[in-house]
Parts: sequence; C-alpha cells; structure tokens
Amino acid sequence: MSAHKDERWFPYDCAEAESGGEGVEKRVLAYSKDLMVVENSFEKGAVGKLHHHPHTQITYVKSGVFEFTIGEEKRIVREGDTLLKTDGVEHGCVCLEAGQLLDIFTPYREDFVED
Repeated sequence: MSAHKDERWFPYDCAEAESGGEGVEKRVLAYSKDLMVVENSFEKGAVGKLHHHPHTQITYVKSGVFEFTIGEEKRIVREGDTLLKTDGVEHGCVCLEAGQLLDIFTPYREDFVED
C-alpha cells in the first residue's frame, strides 16, 4: 500500500483495497500521525477476529448488521450505531448482513501503512 499520510485531500478512488481477512476488504482513507479513518467492507458471515491494540478506536456502522464483542459484552449493531473500543480492550465481530464499517483510530495504525 502506498502511504498518503497528511494529504489534505484524499479521493476515495485513490484508496487501495486490500484484504482484511476472508470476506473483508479494507481501505485506508485519510490519516495523520494522530488520527486515521479506515473503511472495512464485509461479506455476510465474514469475521473480524478477536484482537486488541494500543489505539483508541471508534467504529461507525455505515451499513449492514454485525454481532460485536467488546471486552466481555456482545451486542447486535446496525446502520448508524457507533462503538468505542479503548486502548487494549479485546474486540471483534461477525457480519450477519453484508455491510461496511468506518473505523477511526487514534493514534494512526502504523501497521496498516508503509510510511
């Protein structure tokens, strides 16, 4: 993936699609050292495996239906819902109806880009 850190304008068609796991397509959108937006498109049945990282993350459900686990709690979320995952908390999801998630990270995920 080519880096585009700190670009003031970043057209969607310049965002390279890459695999985010089986049935998941990930696109890194605008980002700086302090903040990053990533779009994830899920096919029905795709899994965002349980994981954790040293970033605070907010997820906005753009479309679809997902079963999310955050810490010890599971909930079904739909279009328009937002979720907060603080630094180090384990989280993951299963896609129940195909859809898209927008993830916002602070600071940015260095492991998602080549700078």
